[in-house]
Amino acid sequence: MASDQERIRERIKELLKKPGNGNCADCGVAGPEWASYTLGVFVCHSCSGLHRNIAQISKVKSLLLDPWSSSEFIGSVGNIAAKAKYEQIVPAFYYQPTSKDCILLRDQWIRAKYERKEFMFVERQEPYSAGYREGCLLKRGRDNGQYLSRKFILTEREGVLKYFNKHDAREPKAIMKISTVNATFQPAKIGVPHGLQITYLKDNSTRNIFVYHEDGKEMVDWFNAIRAARYHYLQVAFPGASNSELLPKLTRNYIKEGYMEKTGPKHTEGFKKRWFTMDERRLMYFKDPLDAYARGEVFIGSKENSYSVLPYLPSSAQGTHWPFGITIVTPDRKFLFACETEEDQKSWMAAFQIVINRPMLPREYAVEAYFKHKP
Repeated sequence: MASDQERIRERIKELLKKPGNGNCADCGVAGPEWASYTLGVFVCHSCSGLHRNIAQISKVKSLLLDPWSSSEFIGSVGNIAAKAKYEQIVPAFYYQPTSKDCILLRDQWIRAKYERKEFMFVERQEPYSAGYREGCLLKRGRDNGQYLSRKFILTEREGVLKYFNKHDAREPKAIMKISTVNATFQPAKIGVPHGLQITYLKDNSTRNIFVYHEDGKEMVDWFNAIRAARYHYLQVAFPGASNSELLPKLTRNYIKEGYMEKTGPKHTEGFKKRWFTMDERRLMYFKDPLDAYARGEVFIGSKENSYSVLPYLPSSAQGTHWPFGITIVTPDRKFLFACETEEDQKSWMAAFQIVINRPMLPREYAVEAYFKHKP
């Protein structure tokens, strides 16, 4: 005769087969092995750890290892019912993290849903939905690397994000047009848990600024406020475009980043180690990963426009320290790079191939033309 535990485990197996329960309620990854018996949701191991941060609201147990009592049984809710309750009014622009995103984004998503109930009461979304946001963030100095408090203002009406070197300054130190702004969390690269990299175009070149705040909610609110401003800008810029077209354009993570060696246009200088960032069709290189400006940028077009990538260097190439070469062929010249490992080479090749295999968009032809006539 089956014990109570065995009967409960059999019932849990049946529940996991129900629509919605086969994926984590918070990050969407398949095969959740944990559950919050107070919220009635099935979650993955990683998200179960974040639920422990809100232990007053969410009590979690392993579906496989922990004993369950009938009083803790979660059969009455399930992921679809919980989603209908806790995600009633998630704004279209609000970033819903996946298992691949940093812990900060996932932690704040879980807190926003269950602890702060931001998507049940629209007035709780004001920090990122109001169209205006003002506050202080710690910004990395361009020259000395020191983090100092700077006042930031985001205003949808003016279409800009700006910051001031002094809190009572009348004129901003920098004005960033929402039309070119991007934001991406980079805690490992920046070296602080809540580190955000903001980029914008200045004279058609990419400028980086690195900011953080001790309060994780503050940083995620800034991130979603930027996404909201970008969303409303793009709705005006592209009337009639659907959300499925607009949402991927709000913010983006880089296709790839890491170190490679490079040589100059004559291919006679020695190869130098540089930090590379592949952002859409711009391959930028920096002396240091946290530099404000790139030392140079390479435009990578599509194969239809005579761009290609080769997994080796010309036989004439010399001065490399790293053995695994890559040649990017453009209509005007060849760019030579070298990777430290074969794995790095394959990873960069795959990233370049993604870009080269994608047909160019009309706006990208304008960027290409700028690169060709760059002063």
